[in-house]
Amino acid sequence: MSDLLRSTMSARLAKLPMDLPPLSAEEEAELEESESGDALGSLPGYRGLGPPAIPRQAGGSKTRTAKKPPNPDFAPISGADYFSEALQVAVPGRQLDCRVYYTPPKDANGTVLVCHHGAGYAGLSFASLAQELVGMSRGEVGVMSIDARRHGKTKSTQDKEDENLEIGVLVEDFLHILCAVWAQAATAPTLLLVGHSMGGSVVTRAVPRIQEAGYRVSGIAVLDVVEGTAIDALPHMHSLLNARPDGFDSVEEAVEWHFKTKTIRNSHSARVSVPGIFVPAPSSASTAAPHAYLWRTPLRSTAPYWQGWFSGLSAAFLQARTARLLVLAGTDRLDKELMIGQMQGKFQLAVVSGVGHVLHEDDPMQVAEILLEFWRRNDRLRMPVKVKTVGEA
Repeated sequence: MSDLLRSTMSARLAKLPMDLPPLSAEEEAELEESESGDALGSLPGYRGLGPPAIPRQAGGSKTRTAKKPPNPDFAPISGADYFSEALQVAVPGRQLDCRVYYTPPKDANGTVLVCHHGAGYAGLSFASLAQELVGMSRGEVGVMSIDARRHGKTKSTQDKEDENLEIGVLVEDFLHILCAVWAQAATAPTLLLVGHSMGGSVVTRAVPRIQEAGYRVSGIAVLDVVEGTAIDALPHMHSLLNARPDGFDSVEEAVEWHFKTKTIRNSHSARVSVPGIFVPAPSSASTAAPHAYLWRTPLRSTAPYWQGWFSGLSAAFLQARTARLLVLAGTDRLDKELMIGQMQGKFQLAVVSGVGHVLHEDDPMQVAEILLEFWRRNDRLRMPVKVKTVGEA
């Protein structure tokens, strides 16, 4: 490869969201041949959607035919040790049977962090974080994490699954799930809403609806999504998805891909969360599937909803009538509206170093410390339902 082409490719790849393994000689030759038609030229930093695409890599080619044996170092780990309960919650108003992972607080009047994952992920994305939160707080906080529609083990009760993932639909789902778990708002615990990526948009927009229903919300925490950056990246998403593997020959291979591409930098967390975002390929007597496991939620199928997920997110976040926390993997992704809001002290900003987009999986301990500090600060400020006036007995 020429020095000019090598430096050009280095500059291009530097704009991508993670460190990439070195290119093989064969891949360098392919890039040199396609230099004039390369589509990765000016991709902005990727943030906001689900597991990202990675440029061509060994093991990820669609034309690969050789199958390698599963690597036991990336074998799935059950989520049973991370939550007290794994429940299927009927939500008839939304025609859903929702998977909910839940560890209650030791005090019935305590606080529960309710977590919503990003596009393409699932509830067990918060498994390692939940374990840290409960352990560090000694059970003072509980954690609930859900699988959204078309994700994880949540199923439609209709004959044909409703594929609509519009932001309004996801917000209604979220509200109905809370109402199904805690039917009486007056006896429900205090809620602290946590959303990663797309899920950050869901919990932010759900706040006023949840408060109107009578539930106590002590705060919202949005993990690594900013409206401006997410929208800037949307025109380039299809180019990225073209380079993404369609599936894998084993769950272990899927876990290994996520770890080795640094999509998830914590291999232990990946072994818990990744299996839930894949499904066995449908069997057919006439056609053999190219891969044994396929994505549960192909990101390309969610394209019609990307703009709606993120448009207006910054304003909704700043207008939420509760404490606000934004946790980022870097400071360069604040848009103008959030920069102004941050200078005005309208929300707390925390930056986690050494992590990628899935920061709560990459470093669950550090993110748990940030969330617990946020919880403690705002729990102390929580006012009782009725405050006596001066001189009242």
